[in-house]
Amino acid sequence: MIQKGIATFTLDYGKCPKWLFERMVKLGREIIEVMNIEYGPDEFIKRIADPVWFQSLGTVLAFDWNASGLTTILTAALKEALRRNEKELGIFICGGKGKTSRKTPEQIKGWGSILSLPAAQVDNLVYNSRMAAKVDSALVQDGFQIYHHTFFFSKNGAWAVVQQGMNAENQTARRYHWYSKKITDLVSEPHSGIASQMKSSTLDLTAKKSGKTRETSKELVQGGYASLMKDIKILRKHSSKLSQMISLKCGQRQTTFLNLENKEFHHHPVEREDFSKSKYLEKVLWQVCERRPESYENLLSLEGVGPKTIRALSLTSEVIYGAKPSYEDPARYSFAHGGKDATPYPVDRETYDATINFFNKLIQKTKMPFSEKKKAMAKLERNRN
Repeated sequence: MIQKGIATFTLDYGKCPKWLFERMVKLGREIIEVMNIEYGPDEFIKRIADPVWFQSLGTVLAFDWNASGLTTILTAALKEALRRNEKELGIFICGGKGKTSRKTPEQIKGWGSILSLPAAQVDNLVYNSRMAAKVDSALVQDGFQIYHHTFFFSKNGAWAVVQQGMNAENQTARRYHWYSKKITDLVSEPHSGIASQMKSSTLDLTAKKSGKTRETSKELVQGGYASLMKDIKILRKHSSKLSQMISLKCGQRQTTFLNLENKEFHHHPVEREDFSKSKYLEKVLWQVCERRPESYENLLSLEGVGPKTIRALSLTSEVIYGAKPSYEDPARYSFAHGGKDATPYPVDRETYDATINFFNKLIQKTKMPFSEKKKAMAKLERNRN
């Protein structure tokens, strides 16, 4: 079962040793080939989108389970493992870390050309990749900046996204998973996830609780630029007062202009929101109002619409019209299979054992030398204990 949530890891520096990366590529290739024979390419895409399974795969390939580098190195190793065998296996991986992540659309189109895919299908894959990145940077404002984006898809059209964000202040990384077959709405709780070791103050506009905020934001834009700017000017007029009233840290009783009631709330970047006149923000809002998007997804997809634009519309919706969004961190769990101290819930041994048994079967069926199989299975057993 794929648990909803987001994973947070300590931020790593340095490079993966060549010998380790080569081993990960070799073992990764073996596992992919066995999985493809046993279950087909779509099952691999489904499993990659399961953060528990993804984390376990990284561990099996000999990487530290709680390191941020697991995400970047594992996806790079899998991409290398598939090289020159993509068409045969029906599995394709695009994107990666840093500058490579920005090449994702180009790489998807490249495979579309090689495979002679219909233009509409290729455009849809590119759109989903781009929207996943936009949602996790603009709608989930949790203090983590996306720096890694990998898009997986099969010859049958199933796709998954694995992307990671960095929080420079607390030196942690957070990973976000998407799976096409589980998504009914790109802007409403689209993630599949694992546990988080820590929570952060978050403006989560993907939450179901934020539905009214999304709807109001769309209506504000549809109402036209002049009407929207009247509301923005109200926020600007009261910006200094707002910044004083928005904080709950002092615990003092006061009349609040914006009430953030979440008991877990300690601090959020909206406290420091600058409502001083911004020509760029005004330009973006004017362009968006001119387009009059039919839905919130259409609004988010427009060029130039980013975190600040979305935040301005969200705060206007809340402060002026009472459409309160969710400020709860969408992270749900602290460890992949629960915590030993039963926080936030006891270890889910059934899921844990099922994951380990699945990998044991795959490893047994690979063509690796017995000594290599023994090492991999021993690592799995250590995790079980």
